Amino acid sequence: MSANSAAEKSLELKIFIFLTVFLAPLLSVLLVSGLGFAIWISQIFTGPPGAG
Repeated sequence: MSANSAAEKSLELKIFIFLTVFLAPLLSVLLVSGLGFAIWISQIFTGPPGAG
């Protein structure tokens, strides 16, 4: 195994850990928060579901 291959594997591992430990949880929290905010704003303007 050459040094270039070892360095590439190390970089891939660092990127994988970054994606799984930091990026995926951050994106999921932002997505859920954004959806909750959108529902909250829509209920301010239109009222809760079934209120009619």
